[in-house]
Amino acid sequence: MKNEPLRYIKHQDIDSKKWDSCIANSQNRQVYATSWHLDHATEIWDALVMGDYKFVMPLPIKSKWGIKYVFQPLFCQQLGIYPTPPEEIAKQFYLVLTQIFRYVDTQINSQNTPIQHQNDIEFTSRRNYILPMNMSYAGLFSAYSTNTKRNLKKAEKNSLNFVSGISLEDYLEFKSENLQVTLSKKELERLKSIIAFGQYKGTGKIYGVYTSGNELCAAVYFCRYENRVTYMNAASDKRGKELGAMAFLIDKFIQQNAGKNLVLDFEGSMIPGVARFYKGFGAYPETYFQLKYNRLPLPLRWLKRI
Repeated sequence: MKNEPLRYIKHQDIDSKKWDSCIANSQNRQVYATSWHLDHATEIWDALVMGDYKFVMPLPIKSKWGIKYVFQPLFCQQLGIYPTPPEEIAKQFYLVLTQIFRYVDTQINSQNTPIQHQNDIEFTSRRNYILPMNMSYAGLFSAYSTNTKRNLKKAEKNSLNFVSGISLEDYLEFKSENLQVTLSKKELERLKSIIAFGQYKGTGKIYGVYTSGNELCAAVYFCRYENRVTYMNAASDKRGKELGAMAFLIDKFIQQNAGKNLVLDFEGSMIPGVARFYKGFGAYPETYFQLKYNRLPLPLRWLKRI
């Protein structure tokens, strides 16, 4: 395997069937790395491919000041090398990556090994939270934190209504009115494209919570790929937060899927309060890494981002 060619392939020359077969057959498979998700998450992505698609690494590309660089798109938490590579293979990928690009800022998946002895590459650990749901609801509920159980008791008294399959239009309107982080019009359009295609493929669904007055107060877009369900995008308004609507929604989703061979991927958070919220459902941490490499010309090298 070590002597197989590692090629840099432009987007238009990538064999999407072989690509998606490689991802689907990888132990570390994730929806983010599928050709169809990447096509909707970013304008252009190239790739490093070893052999006949035995190992692959997607490379979302941007260009600024005439410099082409690798970045991490929104709505695409982890990328990296698929399937899980031996250390020698990972070294080859990282070496070629740094030979082609002068600036890289991407997030590799939880099964990729950081190569610490390559001094020019920085690996920074980040945290995701996941919850296997292959036990009864009673078993899952018993692992909830005391605070989560208390919040769910309060939510149950608020006459909330859980609805699966709310419309994309209703969700985007609600999302736009309750942004926690500023998104541009272009980024909202990209989110719309991702969700619309997920709904078309039958892999994605939007769940919502309505108040007793029939007003949407919390919603989540879940995307399923193989046995992993990703909590990919969410929104809540002030009323929803007061009523505990998001905890109510997640608990109802867990009830619906308890006992199935599924893993709920919360997409984690480095924000302590958000991480505590996910941990409250019995989710446990999973570490992945940010890979950063900067060999820009000196006047640009000290900029945090380009």
